[in-house]
Amino acid sequence: MKNVKLTFVLLVIGIAFTSCKDEKQETAQKSLDAYSKYVDSVSNITKEEATENWDAIENDYSRLKTDAETSLANATDKAKLETNLNNSEAKYEEFKNNILAEKEATDADDPKTVKYRILFGSGYVNDDMKFNWVNKDNILSVYENFVNTVEKNKDSYSREDWDEIKLVYEALDTRKNTVENEGLTSHDNNKIAGLKLKFSPMYTLNRMGAKSDENSQAKK
Repeated sequence: MKNVKLTFVLLVIGIAFTSCKDEKQETAQKSLDAYSKYVDSVSNITKEEATENWDAIENDYSRLKTDAETSLANATDKAKLETNLNNSEAKYEEFKNNILAEKEATDADDPKTVKYRILFGSGYVNDDMKFNWVNKDNILSVYENFVNTVEKNKDSYSREDWDEIKLVYEALDTRKNTVENEGLTSHDNNKIAGLKLKFSPMYTLNRMGAKSDENSQAKK
């Protein structure tokens, strides 16, 4: 009787273990299927639609890829799944390169993008002022380029120009709050604080001056 019970227990354990293995494999397959279908889907949309919705596409892609990679790590039979994952990744990278090339060509003809690239540096990416391209490694250079450019051209800005400059400056500051929690060094943070102290009075005085000049011109 004891042997029968032991055999039964081992059988139950074996079934549970197999079920667990199958569940992990199934989860990995579902995650990979979702990832692959997404890549196939976005690869078939027009370049114009992809360019217009690029941030959303990238965010969804990153999420699905992470899910697929996490599930794959727990799968019992990884060989075939890894091949499919790599194929989908390669397909997306080719799609991405084509879209970014198209986006770069479009941005090159956009006056606002050209203006902001002068303000924030050659690494500027047009993402509706989210500044997601700014990180702990480049944020200091972005602030330096911005403040130095504004100082160099301050006498040529109109009041409307200054209002726009303040608006994008505040958007960059909002991004800085996020970057601070992503490993921004105290050295870079201190240098940015110095640049901010330099910009603030420069903005206030020159905007007032631009307004006075416009009022004088209006009276004439």
